[in-house]
Amino acid sequence: MSAPDGPAGTTPTGTSASGTAASGVAPTGTTAGPAEDAAAGPARAALRGRPFRLLSVAWAFTNFADSVLAIILAVWVKDLTGSNGAAGLVFAALGLPALASPFLGQLADRVSRRRMLVGAYAVGALSVLALLAVRGPGQVWLVFVVTVLYSTVGFATAAAQSGLVRDMLPDDALAPANGRLTTIDQVFRLLMPVVGAGAYALAGVWPLVAAASVAFTVAAVLVGRIRVAETPPTPADEREPYLGEVTAGFRHLVRTAPLGVLTLALVVAFAAVGLLNAVSLAIVEHGLGLPAALLGPIASVQALGAIVAGLTAARLVARWGAQRVVALGLLVLALGIVPTTGTSVAAIVVGLGGVGLGVTWAVVGFVTERQLRTPGTLQGRVAAASTMLLNVPQLVLTVVGAALLGVLDYRVLLVVTVAGVVVASGLALRGRRAAAAVAE
Repeated sequence: MSAPDGPAGTTPTGTSASGTAASGVAPTGTTAGPAEDAAAGPARAALRGRPFRLLSVAWAFTNFADSVLAIILAVWVKDLTGSNGAAGLVFAALGLPALASPFLGQLADRVSRRRMLVGAYAVGALSVLALLAVRGPGQVWLVFVVTVLYSTVGFATAAAQSGLVRDMLPDDALAPANGRLTTIDQVFRLLMPVVGAGAYALAGVWPLVAAASVAFTVAAVLVGRIRVAETPPTPADEREPYLGEVTAGFRHLVRTAPLGVLTLALVVAFAAVGLLNAVSLAIVEHGLGLPAALLGPIASVQALGAIVAGLTAARLVARWGAQRVVALGLLVLALGIVPTTGTSVAAIVVGLGGVGLGVTWAVVGFVTERQLRTPGTLQGRVAAASTMLLNVPQLVLTVVGAALLGVLDYRVLLVVTVAGVVVASGLALRGRRAAAAVAE
């Protein structure tokens, strides 16, 4: 029941081929007028262009690999060791590389992002093959090493892809691009739990590992064929000291209205969702009285909501503005969590659909706003900073929530979750007022 990842690791964006925003603070939040209608043609053409089509197909292959690995790694460790604790450590290993995000973002702003993507996918393809050497419990350590490497690839590509898409697309194509990439992501989240689990039961882990490696390889080849004028890095004599460069993304988020309050809103909301993650099994076992094995099928309805959100987010952003869409998404997320405090399977399923819908609207709105207000030379660091800020608190609250389950009723934690997300929705609206004040 985790929140869906944002598009491209929560990042794609777009401007002119030069990679710099026309104004740096492109306004959002008005209804479409003649100028917007006239710009819609070039935006659609950019989305249909060869560079974004290649990137979209590569994104599909990487999401296939990601979905396969996310399914089998924890299950495989449980089968090898018989330990739920060891299986849980897989999720900790997946979250650990988030701490390296600022350094990966700095790298993405200093090299060709296209080449960085190709290199990251190649590393993913090779590292996954190391799993073929695992023969029993004695090699479980190798599974954890590969898990960390594979997760690091994900954080690296999140930072690199942000700037690449920014250089690839005009501003008006940002929200549709984010929505499309999110839709691709969620289609695999919906299909692969069933397909992957069935393949694992029938043929074991080796075919899935090979398929993931091939998918990463295909993605590397496709991205290597993309041709786009990338934003050149800041000249060496104009750069800050290394530590200043690494932290520049955080400073930009804090100082740029309305990104500061929007980031805070999502940090609060995603941290609260960490509590939802922690009590997922309790909802199924104690709330619904169903076997824990049904968690996957029940939670997969989130992907349906997220697919709907991915297909509709661009229209909402164009009509209402990104900030209102973030606030709306968080409010829908809160409402979707409410039924999980009850015992109705139908209500919880509908609510989880709302969770997928709300989180995806919020992420697409935030990503679009962030990209529009970030210079091309900072895209990687700002993307990496936001990725770290959203992932680490959620991971911490998941661990805290799991510990509190021993002393608190899971429904108490759900009430806290709903309250936190509602507060976050209000913060997002405050961000809208801040942006209006800047515009005036």
